[in-house]
Amino acid sequence: MSPVPRPPDGWEQRAQRAVQRGRRLDRWIPSFLLDSPVSRLGYLYGTATGWIWGTIWSTGRVERHGDLLVFRGMPAWTFGRGGVCVGGCFLTGSARVTPAMLRHEAVHQRQWRRYGMLMPFLYALAGRDPLRNRFEIEAGLVDGNYVPRDA
Repeated sequence: MSPVPRPPDGWEQRAQRAVQRGRRLDRWIPSFLLDSPVSRLGYLYGTATGWIWGTIWSTGRVERHGDLLVFRGMPAWTFGRGGVCVGGCFLTGSARVTPAMLRHEAVHQRQWRRYGMLMPFLYALAGRDPLRNRFEIEAGLVDGNYVPRDA
């Protein structure tokens, strides 16, 4: 596993602004879409999608960690970065799954429960840079292995 790169100076302030921007955006989302039966349906749909994708492509063990299903041994092209959380499923390759990684993915699972099918769209709007993506920041940049523990 390669070392985690040092983040640029001032990343903490930019990260905090990204989270604040995201929370302001949440105020525009109708409340019946958040933490509701509607978002629960979206979470269940995401979980079913993740389960099907994981069942098709996983060559490793499938493990349950709390409510999170971890599909290991996925080919690298079937997920982004070190893995992806889709509903209640974490899809990842053959690298060791650490307690920190599970904490990070459990936050993404809770985000899926809150936003339902809005989650993929909101995540895309937040951008690919984890240091500016409010969902990655909220899940913990250190636990997600985006910044070193001493940053």
